[in-house]
Amino acid sequence: MKKLIVILILCFSGITSIDAQSVVKPSGIEVYYFHGTHRCATCNAVEKVTKEALKQYYGDRIALQSINREEDKSSALVKKYQIAGQTLLIVKGDKKEDLTNIAFMNAERSPYRLKTKIKETIDKM
Repeated sequence: MKKLIVILILCFSGITSIDAQSVVKPSGIEVYYFHGTHRCATCNAVEKVTKEALKQYYGDRIALQSINREEDKSSALVKKYQIAGQTLLIVKGDKKEDLTNIAFMNAERSPYRLKTKIKETIDKM
């Protein structure tokens, strides 16, 4: 009888954890920040605010991938998205949203605007 109870508890907890993971994972959303080797205050702020927004709104479900485009010139992502300068992209499948201009205009002086735009963009996807 004890073995049966233990088995049922283990099965139930396994099913519960699988369901919880499938519910909270946003499917296929990637966030990329391509930057140069030498970075200005605004470049650093874009990365910092983007990380904060992702953590604030999505916890650990979506992470920022920061890529040095100068060191990784032959990277498949740099080639795929034809990156030539600092770029903030949110990607899901074939959809690609470039938030670079908004990011650089707001990261230092109005970070809440950038965070809001990141959230809006991801929630639409």
